[in-house]
Amino acid sequence: MKGENQKLKMLYLWKLFAEQTDDEHGLTMAEIIDRLAALGVNADRKTLYLDFEELRRYGLDLLTEQVGRQTYYALGARDFELPELKLLVDSVQAAKFITDRKSRELIRKLEGLVSVHQARQLHRQVLISGRVKTMNESIYYNIDKLHEAINEDAQIRFQYYQWTVEKEMALRRGGAWYQVSPWALIWDDENYYLVAYDAGDQKIKHYRVDKMLRIKALDERRLGRETFRAFDSAKYVRSLFGMYGGEESDVTLQGEARLVGVVIDRFGKNIPLVPLDADRFEAKVRVAVSSQFFGWVMGMGGGIRITGPEPVVRRMREEVGKLADQYLKG
Repeated sequence: MKGENQKLKMLYLWKLFAEQTDDEHGLTMAEIIDRLAALGVNADRKTLYLDFEELRRYGLDLLTEQVGRQTYYALGARDFELPELKLLVDSVQAAKFITDRKSRELIRKLEGLVSVHQARQLHRQVLISGRVKTMNESIYYNIDKLHEAINEDAQIRFQYYQWTVEKEMALRRGGAWYQVSPWALIWDDENYYLVAYDAGDQKIKHYRVDKMLRIKALDERRLGRETFRAFDSAKYVRSLFGMYGGEESDVTLQGEARLVGVVIDRFGKNIPLVPLDADRFEAKVRVAVSSQFFGWVMGMGGGIRITGPEPVVRRMREEVGKLADQYLKG
């Protein structure tokens, strides 16, 4: 006698193996028959053996394991291995640009790629609450709009906001529209940034995607192709500190040998770097000179200092003086 959902038997079988089994958890033939019956599908051992072979021919990695007098059946290889999904879950949870609600939705979908047993391991990794996440849910869709504009070779317009001391969103430029040519997206320091060409200033600029509002693709083709052709995204990010802009300059640093790893981590291995003696080194780096860069140098506690060029050294002295005045005046 056939069950009411007999035509769905193969789909239910695939779903049963995907959700209930893995390398460490299998089902006996009796358990499979009982679960199919609960779904309105009647099956016997003989036909199930044939079904298993059909699923294997289709490409499913169905495992058979003998434990004592019992035979267990399970789904082996999947598109994603458990360690890979753990990495993705960590990335989703850690990303500041994804809201808490959207993080939970994405993680639930990732859990659906493994068995219910393995999903518990992913769920345990999600117990990381209280970290700062974006409050702008639209970023999830902004990224898609920006990718579409880039693929369509279209300029975009948008409004840009900043937070006030009253914790309210205030539009920059009095709400005026920004119009730029989008070229790339960069994920840096847990934030997403759009890298775009500003035709008015004839230069490449970047914008925090979670602070962009009402993005709209325009009928106008993108500009700045020649400028962006020479653009090196990795070098661009290394030159900035916290994605704060500034005039780029070649800067000479001298530091204690113990901090050479810090400089290489920040600027890469290809920078000119020479030992001055057993305890000190000198490096030449290209940076966007900003208060954030000076703050990074000060954060080394005297272990690194700027020795050139003179205009940058002079600005460093001014920054140190401002900070000293702030605290000395108390």
